[in-house]
Parts: sequence; C-alpha cells; structure tokens
Amino acid sequence: MRQILLAASFIILSALSAVAQPFEGRLKTIQDTATLRLAYRTDSRPFSSVDEKGQPVGYTIELCKRVGESIARELALASLTTKWVPVDARSRFEAIITGAADMECGSTTISLSRMRIVDFSSVVFADSTGVLVKADAGMITFESMAGKRIGVVPGSTNMQAVVDQLKRRKLAATLVEIADRDAGFAALTRGDVDGFATDKLVLLAFMRRSEARDLTLLPDDLSFEPFAIVLPQGDWAFRLAVNSGLAKLFRSGEVIQIYSKYFGDLGFRPSVWLGAVFMFGGLPD
Repeated sequence: MRQILLAASFIILSALSAVAQPFEGRLKTIQDTATLRLAYRTDSRPFSSVDEKGQPVGYTIELCKRVGESIARELALASLTTKWVPVDARSRFEAIITGAADMECGSTTISLSRMRIVDFSSVVFADSTGVLVKADAGMITFESMAGKRIGVVPGSTNMQAVVDQLKRRKLAATLVEIADRDAGFAALTRGDVDGFATDKLVLLAFMRRSEARDLTLLPDDLSFEPFAIVLPQGDWAFRLAVNSGLAKLFRSGEVIQIYSKYFGDLGFRPSVWLGAVFMFGGLPD
C-alpha cells in the first residue's frame, strides 16, 4: 500500500510540475503577442461567413471566439486581440500549417488523410453530404443523378462522398469541379450543372438566404461529416486548451443557445449524430 501511495504521489507531483512549466508553441505566441489568429470562410453559412459589415459570423466562428476567451483566461491576459484570416477550401490547411492562422473556424471534416498534415479539436458538429437540384428537373433521389452533371469542390470530403456513392450504386455521372460553394450555387442556378453537392446545412442555408423556391434538396445522406476546428499538428498543449474551452461550452449547455442562434430559422432539427456530438462534447475536466 505504501508503494502504491508513493507512486500515486509521484504521478500527481509530476502532473503539477508539467502544468507549472512555461507555455510553449502557439500558446506562448498568443501570450507574447496577445493576439489570436482565426481563419474563416466566406462561403460556409451558417458555420462561417461574413455579415453585411464584412465581419465573420457563424456557428463555428462563435465557438472559436468563446474558445479564445477561455484561452485568454488561461494565459491571464487582460485582453486578447483577434486577427481574422480569410481562407477558402484550398487554403484553409495551408494557413494553419504555415502559421498564418492558429485555428480554422469553418465546416471542416475530420479525416485520416487530413490528420497527416494538421490536428483537430474535438468534434463540434455533424452533418452529411447532400445534393441540391432544380425542383422541376424530376430528380427525387441520388439515383436520379445518373447521367447528370454534379458540381463539386475539388479536394473536399463532399467530392469524395459523391465519388464513393456513385461507385457503390454503380451510377455514371459527370463531376464538374467548381472553385467554391458560391460558384457552385451560381453554376446550378445558371444550369451549368444539374446538381451541386456539399454539406446539407450549407445547402439549406443557401436556399433560405436566397429564397430559392425553384431548388430542392435530395433526401439522401451521402456521408457522415464530423466537423472540428483545424489546429496545428503536434501542439498538444494548444489542442488541450482549445478542447478545454469547448468542453465548458458543451457542459454548460451554451452550445445549444449558439446552435439555436444560427440554425433555428433553417427548420433543421438536431439529428441523432448531432445529439451525440453535444453529449460527448462536454468532456469532464
């Protein structure tokens, strides 16, 4: 018993010693500069976009802001300046890798291939890939896309989901690569493509924002998309600080208020996936 107690005391003292050590990595940079650099998307409403004043807004944007406040308290900073870094689907990872931004706050899916170059926070949302089509085109399920042109953003998990589903269902369709989501919606409206595939909630938000009654969302869930905040690879202390801030939001229930703020007018009810995210997001200290 004495040996067990000594071992336990050693572990506790070692942990306390580690906590007391000076900050390193991104946390030290943030402490020294009193600045947090947040990357944001303009084409990922309701997760990340800009308002009429050009300011970043959205569900993930607000989560990142709250995490920033948590980090400021951890670093004992009187104030913390936020520097906004615009990115798109292609430049979002580069911004984190090169150090241009500390966190990417959009609708980025965790994947094993992406873990080779960046790290992720705990899961903050869960969605699925969907396809938006013209309401009068006679397409009612994903099978209806056989022989059609489907717009996709290259390098996205949504594009991979479409490729996988076409193979699994033995369907032939033409994939049309499009620069970003705004361009995808425009291409669909013009008739350059027969469908545009991306995250379902982004498609719903576009339909609500544009009041596009001539568009409809196919019912198929083509993938499981767990979203997280993109972080620099290998910086465990910074990742822990981010996850600690997120866990407080989830445990307190504040995340429900943030969810309602950005998704309440979409007519979208939380899925079983999202319920699990909200439950397991509140990691204990």
